[in-house]
Amino acid sequence: MNILVLGGYGFFGSRIVRLLAREAGLTVMIAGRDRAQAEALKAQLSQNSADYPARVQALRLDVQSADFPGQLAELGPAVVIHTCGPFQGQDYAVARACIDAGCHYIDLADGREFVQGIDILDALARERGVLVCSGASSVCGLSGAVVDAAAAQFQKMDSVDIWISPGNKTDRGLATVQGIVSYCGEPIPLYQQGRQQRTIGWGSAERVRFADPIGPRWVSDCDVPDSQVLPVRYPELQSVRFQAGLELALLHWGMVVLAWLRRWHLAPNWARFARQLKWLSERFLAFGSTAGAMAVRVSGIDHTGQDCHQEWHLIALDGDGPFVPALCSVALVRRLLREGCLPAGAMPAPAGLTLAEIEQTASGLAITLFWR
Repeated sequence: MNILVLGGYGFFGSRIVRLLAREAGLTVMIAGRDRAQAEALKAQLSQNSADYPARVQALRLDVQSADFPGQLAELGPAVVIHTCGPFQGQDYAVARACIDAGCHYIDLADGREFVQGIDILDALARERGVLVCSGASSVCGLSGAVVDAAAAQFQKMDSVDIWISPGNKTDRGLATVQGIVSYCGEPIPLYQQGRQQRTIGWGSAERVRFADPIGPRWVSDCDVPDSQVLPVRYPELQSVRFQAGLELALLHWGMVVLAWLRRWHLAPNWARFARQLKWLSERFLAFGSTAGAMAVRVSGIDHTGQDCHQEWHLIALDGDGPFVPALCSVALVRRLLREGCLPAGAMPAPAGLTLAEIEQTASGLAITLFWR
């Protein structure tokens, strides 16, 4: 089975490749505009063939090239995993090319409009019998799988709160930084009281306690697909809120200041300065830790009519946090390898993926997932 990873030597793409290369029976194609980087990653994996039994190939492929659809059809992969972000402002040309080529498509998009609008391809995907899955990342893939797992405990779910805080010593991907700062100080959706409202991205800060050994960290409102995807899946929800934060209080409050400068039109959209902001944040890499965390709390009424709260935590140590957004896409490939099929249609993640399947994919990493 051939799996093509677009941007396969990039920040998240390289981690997807490493996880896929652990699967015997796969051919993993590392693709991007820089073949030298793809070859370098292939060489690293080849030196540890006992840990990475999959066959690995390196090739040059540009998703923006007019030749891309033809090259894709010629390669004939079973699955294409698209990691070339940021996805804010992208169209669905890659997904359409995958449908035309008859292969499954999975992306790691966290852009709300991109993920929400993927169902425009549903009829085409069903006609060709392929899965087009958007948002197979920490949100809305992993977060959605957690809510799905918790739903059985509830007669009625009222609210979902999601928090993420990476370790400061964790590498930063430029596309991730671009996506985050693009809505810093901009109006973003906030689903409260059963309807869509508005708040300001990074416009305020709250203190949240993650499971040990992480403890309390600052978080702020961020723009992710969950605010619109989850209310569609669970219409009884009255509130969906996502907040993320930076481990170092200085950097976190720096983002809040940037948000207020943008809100009051004292600065342009910060996305144009993403490279400089990434460089500035890296001056602080000596501080903080490599420990990251994610938590999801679901509240509502259980089947006895009592108030009920289900809280799930993820702790990532030893710098393994960046593997978390890679888990859903790899878990979908593992399901295809195991069962021989994936659901047909275009949809946001998790596309029927279970939390148990994602947990199994994290095996061997310094990542712990648990309910408390």
